[in-house]
Amino acid sequence: MPIYVSGFGEHSAKLAGRIGDGFCTTLPDADLIRTFRDNGGGDKPVQAGTKVSWDRDAEQALRVAHRLWASEQLPGRLAQTLPTPTDIGDATALVDPQKVAEHVSCGDDADRHAAQLRAYLDAGADEVYVQQIGPDMDGFFASWQSDVLPQLN
Repeated sequence: MPIYVSGFGEHSAKLAGRIGDGFCTTLPDADLIRTFRDNGGGDKPVQAGTKVSWDRDAEQALRVAHRLWASEQLPGRLAQTLPTPTDIGDATALVDPQKVAEHVSCGDDADRHAAQLRAYLDAGADEVYVQQIGPDMDGFFASWQSDVLPQLN
């Protein structure tokens, strides 16, 4: 069974290259992926994961993304050091919705969604996994099938 190692910094990328069967990241960071490849990763797979909030109404998409995933934009290691989920939830009050919008493609703009994925592919990811944050799964899949994915193939 292959074991992929997740990493967010140089040390973990080197470790993943040495001991993992692949590398998982949430960052479109070419230097990090290169570190993995140069330290034993070679042609092992790199998987990346990202989130989008698809909705015909971009403001609603942002509200949903902020409500559900503002914790990803907490500064520094705050999300890793707070002791309880309640503390993390309380800390998300510090996160401005525009900060979320800088990192999560919100709305139905196919070009923006494609650009978000393209950043991962250009950085060297072999596979990109996308989590739709919003509730309209049917709209998300229809839009991505007809408007987003063709831009990447």
